[in-house]
Amino acid sequence: MPDPKEKETIGVILLNMGGPERLEDVEPFLFNLFSDREIIRLSPFPFLQKFIASRIAKKRAPKSSESYRLIGGGTPLGRITAGQCKALEEKLEEAGDFKVRMAMRYWHPFAAETLKLFDLAGVRRLIALTLYPHYSKATTGSSVADLRKAAKAYGAALTIKEISSWPDHPQYVTALAATIREGVEEFGKETPQVVYSAHSLPVKFVEEGDPYLDHVRRTIAAVEKELGISGELCFQSRSGPVRWLTPSTPDKLKELAARGCRNILMVPISFVSDHVETLYEIDILYRQMAEDLGMQLKRSASLNTNPDFIACLRDLVLSACK
Repeated sequence: MPDPKEKETIGVILLNMGGPERLEDVEPFLFNLFSDREIIRLSPFPFLQKFIASRIAKKRAPKSSESYRLIGGGTPLGRITAGQCKALEEKLEEAGDFKVRMAMRYWHPFAAETLKLFDLAGVRRLIALTLYPHYSKATTGSSVADLRKAAKAYGAALTIKEISSWPDHPQYVTALAATIREGVEEFGKETPQVVYSAHSLPVKFVEEGDPYLDHVRRTIAAVEKELGISGELCFQSRSGPVRWLTPSTPDKLKELAARGCRNILMVPISFVSDHVETLYEIDILYRQMAEDLGMQLKRSASLNTNPDFIACLRDLVLSACK
Protein backbone atom coordinates (compact mmCIF):
# COMPACT_ATOMS: atom_id res chain seq x y z
CA MET A 1 0.00 0.00 0.00
CA PRO A 2 1.45 3.38 -0.96
CA ASP A 3 2.06 6.31 1.32
CA PRO A 4 -1.35 8.04 1.65
CA LYS A 5 0.37 11.39 1.10
CA GLU A 6 1.12 10.37 -2.49
CA LYS A 7 -1.26 11.59 -5.19
CA GLU A 8 -2.81 8.21 -5.85
CA THR A 9 -6.37 7.95 -4.57
CA ILE A 10 -6.98 5.18 -2.05
CA GLY A 11 -10.45 3.73 -1.77
CA VAL A 12 -11.89 2.67 1.58
CA ILE A 13 -14.80 0.24 1.73
CA LEU A 14 -16.74 0.06 4.98
CA LEU A 15 -18.23 -3.44 5.27
CA ASN A 16 -21.51 -4.00 7.05
CA MET A 17 -24.57 -6.24 6.99
CA GLY A 18 -27.13 -3.97 5.38
CA GLY A 19 -30.85 -4.20 5.94
CA PRO A 20 -34.29 -3.45 4.52
CA GLU A 21 -34.93 0.26 4.16
CA ARG A 22 -38.63 -0.22 3.35
CA LEU A 23 -41.11 -2.88 4.42
CA GLU A 24 -41.23 -4.27 0.88
CA ASP A 25 -37.48 -4.92 1.15
CA VAL A 26 -37.83 -7.30 4.10
CA GLU A 27 -38.53 -10.53 2.23
CA PRO A 28 -35.79 -10.10 -0.43
CA PHE A 29 -33.36 -9.08 2.32
CA LEU A 30 -34.16 -12.24 4.28
CA PHE A 31 -33.75 -14.28 1.10
CA ASN A 32 -30.25 -12.84 0.61
CA LEU A 33 -29.40 -13.57 4.24
CA PHE A 34 -30.56 -17.20 4.23
CA SER A 35 -28.93 -17.81 0.85
CA ASP A 36 -25.50 -17.31 2.44
CA ARG A 37 -23.91 -20.73 2.97
CA GLU A 38 -21.07 -19.05 4.89
CA ILE A 39 -23.38 -18.65 7.88
CA ILE A 40 -25.95 -21.40 7.47
CA ARG A 41 -26.14 -24.48 5.27
CA LEU A 42 -29.81 -25.17 4.75
CA SER A 43 -29.09 -28.39 2.86
CA PRO A 44 -26.09 -30.61 2.17
CA PHE A 45 -26.84 -29.88 -1.48
CA PRO A 46 -25.79 -26.36 -2.52
CA PHE A 47 -28.32 -26.20 -5.36
CA LEU A 48 -31.17 -26.36 -2.81
CA GLN A 49 -29.93 -23.41 -0.72
CA LYS A 50 -31.79 -20.67 -2.58
CA PHE A 51 -34.99 -22.69 -2.86
CA ILE A 52 -35.11 -23.29 0.91
CA ALA A 53 -33.99 -19.71 1.60
CA SER A 54 -36.94 -18.43 -0.44
CA ARG A 55 -39.42 -20.46 1.61
CA ILE A 56 -37.89 -19.36 4.93
CA ALA A 57 -37.87 -15.71 3.85
CA LYS A 58 -41.54 -15.84 2.87
CA LYS A 59 -42.48 -17.45 6.19
CA ARG A 60 -40.49 -15.05 8.35
CA ALA A 61 -41.18 -11.82 6.47
CA PRO A 62 -44.47 -10.91 8.24
CA LYS A 63 -42.96 -11.09 11.75
CA SER A 64 -39.75 -9.33 10.69
CA SER A 65 -41.74 -6.64 8.91
CA GLU A 66 -43.53 -5.84 12.14
CA SER A 67 -40.18 -5.26 13.87
CA TYR A 68 -39.12 -2.84 11.14
CA ARG A 69 -42.52 -1.15 11.15
CA LEU A 70 -42.06 -0.36 14.82
CA ILE A 71 -38.75 1.42 14.15
CA GLY A 72 -40.06 3.59 11.35
CA GLY A 73 -40.63 1.22 8.44
CA GLY A 74 -37.04 0.16 7.82
CA THR A 75 -33.52 0.17 9.19
CA PRO A 76 -31.48 3.40 9.37
CA LEU A 77 -28.29 1.34 8.96
CA GLY A 78 -27.68 2.46 5.38
CA ARG A 79 -28.08 6.15 6.25
CA ILE A 80 -25.85 5.78 9.30
CA THR A 81 -23.14 3.96 7.34
CA ALA A 82 -23.29 6.64 4.64
CA GLY A 83 -22.77 9.21 7.41
CA GLN A 84 -19.78 7.22 8.69
CA CYS A 85 -18.34 7.18 5.16
CA LYS A 86 -18.69 10.96 4.86
CA ALA A 87 -17.27 11.63 8.33
CA LEU A 88 -14.31 9.30 7.76
CA GLU A 89 -13.54 10.76 4.34
CA GLU A 90 -13.47 14.25 5.86
CA LYS A 91 -11.26 13.02 8.69
CA LEU A 92 -8.81 11.54 6.17
CA GLU A 93 -8.53 14.66 3.99
CA GLU A 94 -5.39 15.98 5.66
CA ALA A 95 -3.64 12.61 5.31
CA GLY A 96 -4.09 12.11 1.58
CA ASP A 97 -6.61 11.50 -1.19
CA PHE A 98 -9.19 9.01 0.02
CA LYS A 99 -12.63 8.04 -1.19
CA VAL A 100 -14.79 6.19 1.32
CA ARG A 101 -17.78 4.09 0.29
CA MET A 102 -19.75 1.23 1.82
CA ALA A 103 -20.53 -2.33 0.73
CA MET A 104 -23.34 -4.24 2.38
CA ARG A 105 -23.49 -8.01 2.55
CA TYR A 106 -27.21 -8.58 2.17
CA TRP A 107 -28.58 -5.35 0.72
CA HIS A 108 -27.61 -2.48 -1.54
CA PRO A 109 -25.01 -1.31 -2.21
CA PHE A 110 -23.52 -4.77 -2.70
CA ALA A 111 -19.77 -5.30 -3.00
CA ALA A 112 -19.95 -5.60 -6.80
CA GLU A 113 -21.73 -2.25 -7.04
CA THR A 114 -19.14 -0.51 -4.87
CA LEU A 115 -16.19 -2.03 -6.72
CA LYS A 116 -17.65 -0.79 -10.01
CA LEU A 117 -17.88 2.75 -8.62
CA PHE A 118 -14.23 2.68 -7.61
CA ASP A 119 -13.14 1.20 -10.93
CA LEU A 120 -15.05 3.83 -12.93
CA ALA A 121 -13.37 6.51 -10.79
CA GLY A 122 -9.96 5.04 -11.58
CA VAL A 123 -9.32 3.89 -8.00
CA ARG A 124 -7.29 0.69 -7.97
CA ARG A 125 -5.98 0.43 -4.40
CA LEU A 126 -8.58 -0.34 -1.77
CA ILE A 127 -8.78 -0.90 1.97
CA ALA A 128 -11.70 -3.03 3.16
CA LEU A 129 -12.54 -2.05 6.73
CA THR A 130 -15.08 -4.13 8.62
CA LEU A 131 -17.54 -2.33 10.87
CA TYR A 132 -17.72 -5.44 13.05
CA PRO A 133 -15.09 -4.94 15.80
CA HIS A 134 -15.15 -8.66 16.61
CA TYR A 135 -14.29 -11.11 13.85
CA SER A 136 -16.63 -13.95 13.03
CA LYS A 137 -16.88 -15.95 9.84
CA ALA A 138 -20.62 -15.21 9.98
CA THR A 139 -20.06 -11.44 9.72
CA THR A 140 -16.68 -10.15 8.59
CA GLY A 141 -15.70 -13.51 7.17
CA SER A 142 -18.76 -13.64 4.96
CA SER A 143 -18.42 -9.99 3.89
CA VAL A 144 -14.75 -10.37 2.97
CA ALA A 145 -15.40 -13.61 1.08
CA ASP A 146 -18.16 -11.85 -0.86
CA LEU A 147 -15.87 -8.90 -1.61
CA ARG A 148 -13.13 -11.20 -2.88
CA LYS A 149 -15.61 -13.06 -5.06
CA ALA A 150 -16.95 -9.80 -6.48
CA ALA A 151 -13.43 -8.52 -7.19
CA LYS A 152 -12.51 -11.72 -8.99
CA ALA A 153 -15.68 -11.66 -11.07
CA TYR A 154 -15.27 -7.98 -11.91
CA GLY A 155 -11.87 -8.65 -13.37
CA ALA A 156 -10.33 -5.21 -12.86
CA ALA A 157 -6.79 -4.95 -11.50
CA LEU A 158 -7.72 -4.05 -7.93
CA THR A 159 -5.47 -4.37 -4.88
CA ILE A 160 -7.47 -4.91 -1.68
CA LYS A 161 -6.06 -4.85 1.85
CA GLU A 162 -8.38 -6.13 4.58
CA ILE A 163 -8.84 -4.94 8.17
CA SER A 164 -10.78 -7.79 9.73
CA SER A 165 -11.06 -6.95 13.45
CA TRP A 166 -10.17 -4.33 16.06
CA PRO A 167 -11.69 -5.47 19.40
CA ASP A 168 -9.42 -3.45 21.68
CA HIS A 169 -8.31 -0.54 19.54
CA PRO A 170 -7.65 2.28 22.07
CA GLN A 171 -9.90 4.88 20.40
CA TYR A 172 -12.73 2.38 20.01
CA VAL A 173 -12.44 1.45 23.68
CA THR A 174 -12.38 5.12 24.69
CA ALA A 175 -15.46 5.90 22.59
CA LEU A 176 -17.37 2.91 23.93
CA ALA A 177 -16.39 3.64 27.53
CA ALA A 178 -17.61 7.22 27.16
CA THR A 179 -21.07 6.09 26.02
CA ILE A 180 -21.28 3.74 29.02
CA ARG A 181 -20.18 6.47 31.41
CA GLU A 182 -22.86 8.78 30.01
CA GLY A 183 -25.44 6.01 30.29
CA VAL A 184 -24.59 5.39 33.94
CA GLU A 185 -24.95 9.11 34.67
CA GLU A 186 -28.53 9.04 33.33
CA PHE A 187 -29.55 6.97 36.36
CA GLY A 188 -28.53 9.77 38.72
CA LYS A 189 -27.91 8.49 42.25
CA GLU A 190 -29.12 5.00 41.33
CA THR A 191 -26.40 2.53 40.36
CA PRO A 192 -27.33 0.44 37.32
CA GLN A 193 -26.14 -3.04 36.50
CA VAL A 194 -24.16 -2.85 33.28
CA VAL A 195 -25.20 -5.61 30.88
CA TYR A 196 -23.26 -6.19 27.66
CA SER A 197 -25.57 -7.62 25.01
CA ALA A 198 -23.73 -9.09 22.01
CA HIS A 199 -25.17 -10.64 18.89
CA SER A 200 -25.33 -14.37 19.51
CA LEU A 201 -23.47 -16.99 17.49
CA PRO A 202 -23.96 -20.74 17.10
CA VAL A 203 -21.77 -22.58 19.62
CA LYS A 204 -20.49 -24.74 16.77
CA PHE A 205 -18.69 -21.74 15.26
CA VAL A 206 -16.74 -21.11 18.47
CA GLU A 207 -15.95 -24.82 18.85
CA GLU A 208 -14.51 -24.74 15.33
CA GLY A 209 -12.17 -21.88 16.27
CA ASP A 210 -14.15 -18.73 15.51
CA PRO A 211 -12.53 -15.93 17.62
CA TYR A 212 -15.75 -13.92 18.05
CA LEU A 213 -16.36 -14.71 21.73
CA ASP A 214 -12.72 -14.08 22.62
CA HIS A 215 -12.83 -10.75 20.77
CA VAL A 216 -15.99 -9.66 22.61
CA ARG A 217 -14.38 -10.51 25.94
CA ARG A 218 -11.24 -8.55 24.96
CA THR A 219 -13.37 -5.47 24.32
CA ILE A 220 -15.18 -5.80 27.63
CA ALA A 221 -11.91 -6.28 29.54
CA ALA A 222 -10.40 -3.17 27.95
CA VAL A 223 -13.53 -1.08 28.59
CA GLU A 224 -13.82 -2.21 32.22
CA LYS A 225 -10.17 -1.42 32.81
CA GLU A 226 -10.83 2.14 31.66
CA LEU A 227 -14.14 2.53 33.48
CA GLY A 228 -13.54 0.60 36.67
CA ILE A 229 -17.08 -0.78 36.35
CA SER A 230 -17.92 -4.48 35.96
CA GLY A 231 -20.69 -5.76 33.73
CA GLU A 232 -22.27 -9.05 32.70
CA LEU A 233 -22.33 -10.54 29.21
CA CYS A 234 -25.32 -12.03 27.39
CA PHE A 235 -26.36 -12.69 23.80
CA GLN A 236 -29.29 -11.53 21.70
CA SER A 237 -30.74 -12.12 18.22
CA ARG A 238 -30.67 -15.91 18.25
CA SER A 239 -32.94 -17.93 15.97
CA GLY A 240 -33.30 -21.51 14.84
CA PRO A 241 -32.83 -24.86 16.60
CA VAL A 242 -29.02 -24.94 16.87
CA ARG A 243 -27.13 -24.34 20.15
CA TRP A 244 -26.36 -20.65 20.61
CA LEU A 245 -24.04 -18.82 22.99
CA THR A 246 -25.57 -18.37 26.43
CA PRO A 247 -27.00 -16.82 28.48
CA SER A 248 -29.54 -15.24 26.16
CA THR A 249 -30.44 -11.62 26.89
CA PRO A 250 -34.00 -12.52 28.00
CA ASP A 251 -32.62 -15.17 30.36
CA LYS A 252 -30.13 -12.66 31.77
CA LEU A 253 -32.95 -10.18 32.45
CA LYS A 254 -34.92 -12.83 34.33
CA GLU A 255 -31.83 -13.77 36.33
CA LEU A 256 -31.12 -10.17 37.29
CA ALA A 257 -34.73 -9.60 38.34
CA ALA A 258 -34.56 -12.68 40.56
CA ARG A 259 -31.41 -11.25 42.16
CA GLY A 260 -33.26 -8.04 43.04
CA CYS A 261 -31.73 -5.83 40.36
CA ARG A 262 -33.81 -2.72 39.62
CA ASN A 263 -31.75 -0.68 37.13
CA ILE A 264 -30.03 -1.92 33.99
CA LEU A 265 -27.80 -0.15 31.52
CA MET A 266 -27.67 -2.33 28.42
CA VAL A 267 -24.62 -1.92 26.18
CA PRO A 268 -24.95 -3.19 22.58
CA ILE A 269 -21.38 -4.44 22.64
CA SER A 270 -21.08 -5.97 19.17
CA PHE A 271 -23.01 -3.25 17.31
CA VAL A 272 -21.40 0.06 16.33
CA SER A 273 -24.46 1.38 14.48
CA ASP A 274 -28.15 1.52 15.27
CA HIS A 275 -30.10 -1.24 13.55
CA VAL A 276 -33.10 -3.43 14.33
CA GLU A 277 -31.12 -5.14 17.12
CA THR A 278 -30.76 -1.90 19.06
CA LEU A 279 -33.87 0.03 18.05
CA TYR A 280 -36.34 -2.84 18.29
CA GLU A 281 -34.84 -5.68 20.32
CA ILE A 282 -33.26 -3.57 23.06
CA ASP A 283 -35.24 -0.32 22.99
CA ILE A 284 -38.67 -1.95 22.64
CA LEU A 285 -38.61 -5.69 23.34
CA TYR A 286 -36.09 -5.93 26.18
CA ARG A 287 -37.11 -2.62 27.73
CA GLN A 288 -40.70 -3.85 28.00
CA MET A 289 -39.50 -7.21 29.29
CA ALA A 290 -37.45 -5.47 31.98
CA GLU A 291 -40.40 -3.30 32.94
CA ASP A 292 -42.63 -6.37 33.26
CA LEU A 293 -39.99 -7.84 35.60
CA GLY A 294 -40.01 -4.70 37.76
CA MET A 295 -36.80 -3.18 36.39
CA GLN A 296 -35.83 -0.03 34.56
CA LEU A 297 -33.73 -0.57 31.43
CA LYS A 298 -31.85 2.09 29.50
CA ARG A 299 -29.40 1.63 26.62
CA SER A 300 -26.04 3.25 26.07
CA ALA A 301 -25.85 5.18 22.82
CA SER A 302 -24.60 3.45 19.68
CA LEU A 303 -21.36 4.87 18.28
CA ASN A 304 -22.75 5.74 14.83
CA THR A 305 -20.79 8.88 13.82
CA ASN A 306 -19.29 9.53 17.27
CA PRO A 307 -16.10 11.60 16.64
CA ASP A 308 -13.91 9.31 18.75
CA PHE A 309 -15.20 6.32 16.81
CA ILE A 310 -14.52 7.99 13.47
CA ALA A 311 -11.02 8.78 14.75
CA CYS A 312 -10.61 5.06 15.45
CA LEU A 313 -11.59 4.20 11.88
CA ARG A 314 -9.16 6.83 10.59
CA ASP A 315 -6.32 5.32 12.57
CA LEU A 316 -7.15 1.83 11.29
CA VAL A 317 -7.09 3.05 7.70
CA LEU A 318 -3.83 4.97 8.05
CA SER A 319 -2.18 2.04 9.83
CA ALA A 320 -3.16 -0.17 6.89
CA CYS A 321 -1.48 2.29 4.53
CA LYS A 322 1.94 1.86 6.14
